[in-house]
Amino acid sequence: MTSLRGASRDVHRRRRGRRATAALGAAALAATLGLSACGGGGAEAGDGTFTAGHPEPDHLVPGNTTSSYAFDVLGNLFDNLVGLTPDGKGYNLAAESVTSDDQKVWTIKVRPGRRFHNGEPVTAASFADGWNNAAYGPHAYNANDYFSHIKGYAEMNPEDENAKPEADTLSGVRVVDQNTLKVTLNDPFNQFPLLLTYPAFAPMPKAGLKDLRAFEEHPIGNGPYMMSGKWERNKQIKLVAYPGYTGPRKPKNKGVTWKSYSSADTAYTDLRAGRIDVYQTIPAGKVPEAKRLLGDKFLPRKMGTIDYLGFPVFDKRFANPDLRRAISMAIDRQGINKAVYNGDYIPADSLLPAIIAGHRPNACGELCTFNPAKAKELYARSGGFKGTLELYFSNAQPTYYQWMQIVANSLRQNLGIQDIQFRQVPASDYFGMLNKRTEKGPYRQNWEADYPSAQNYLENMWLSSANRMGWTSKEFDDLVGKANRTADPQEALRFYNQAEDVAIREMPMIPLWTWAGQGGRSDRVGNVTITPYATGLLAYEVTVK
Repeated sequence: MTSLRGASRDVHRRRRGRRATAALGAAALAATLGLSACGGGGAEAGDGTFTAGHPEPDHLVPGNTTSSYAFDVLGNLFDNLVGLTPDGKGYNLAAESVTSDDQKVWTIKVRPGRRFHNGEPVTAASFADGWNNAAYGPHAYNANDYFSHIKGYAEMNPEDENAKPEADTLSGVRVVDQNTLKVTLNDPFNQFPLLLTYPAFAPMPKAGLKDLRAFEEHPIGNGPYMMSGKWERNKQIKLVAYPGYTGPRKPKNKGVTWKSYSSADTAYTDLRAGRIDVYQTIPAGKVPEAKRLLGDKFLPRKMGTIDYLGFPVFDKRFANPDLRRAISMAIDRQGINKAVYNGDYIPADSLLPAIIAGHRPNACGELCTFNPAKAKELYARSGGFKGTLELYFSNAQPTYYQWMQIVANSLRQNLGIQDIQFRQVPASDYFGMLNKRTEKGPYRQNWEADYPSAQNYLENMWLSSANRMGWTSKEFDDLVGKANRTADPQEALRFYNQAEDVAIREMPMIPLWTWAGQGGRSDRVGNVTITPYATGLLAYEVTVK
């Protein structure tokens, strides 16, 4: 693949459908270069800093981005209330405690004595101010609806987007004292502490809120790194270790430069040449070469990103579950994995990836298993499909076209659907099309975890009020609601799994495969950990020779 980490996060939200895909175009490998020990592009040899490559971020105001490329930077500049361990467990970071007796009203104690990079104290109000700024509808921030669980969100975001909001602050967020927040949600939600790990929930200094334009170019955070100069657009963002940092993520290096690339192949070439030190996602076509040339500097990792094939259930031609089940069983997931992804991806056996608590091996059973005979039987029972079957995907990655061709051939051979047409849509238009429900056939999308929770997948992808398919299920919605409300984590997982079983039975959207993470490093750096979550590269852990 020619994408970088998170480049194909095909996700949606209830109100705006706002998380558009950032994508990289493919470029020819300019030259065959040998491995080198020279420093990365933004680092001077021996200065204790290193360079990582990624695409250009869209924004650097925490509440105004859902891009993993922006998260690379923001995760270094800010400490959220709650952090994530490399294996996806939450821990108190800027918070001293996050507690609730009923999963609806939460008391948050902010650690005293912490400061922003400009010396301003980090208080409970710093978090409240940042959240209110992000949740205010007229600001049209990309991460706006991550705050929809909090009481008062609706008053700040009227359904008529031309209407004036009734409020400009979240009524459910109350500053009790300098170090205490009281947060009231619309409904009990036991995953709230994990939601707080998402970068949009970072604090904002008063200086930043006074001049957001200046803040965008030079963010002022409370994390282990601070900006060195301004954001050099389409070139690089330089961060240096913040000497006043007193949190648990103290850097083991002097700084990191995030170098921007418009081509994944160019970034990979620069990694091989030693012009950058870390690259998080090597293009699939270069992976066999990278494994051979990088050796122990090739960095495989587990991922939480799953590709799916969704059905426009609002179209009566796709209303029969047997038809959807037949299509699922007619797809050779392992064959596509070998042909397109070097056998490195993991064929889906669940709606959830293996790294998420609640994943059950083979939960999807025979419905996710290639079985042409059974698929043909289900197809006949459904009454078949009449007319042209249109398959939709964006032009963001060449691999989408490759595997859609294989899917089409499988449906022709195994189900007898001969009239199949591809609808390759510009990435910039793709999600708008899906949100308007103008597609006329199955479509590709995926999900990358915002935070490591079964709820994050099931609610955002299948809930009746949120999904793109037009699928409704009171049974599913009620089970997710029960899971969200319970205080017992194991009971919550049981309810999430029961909801998953409903969605599998109905198959409004079929899981295909889980991505494989494949990065690399130079020999200048060590202790490189890349997580499958919004945290991505743990820059503060990297050591520099």
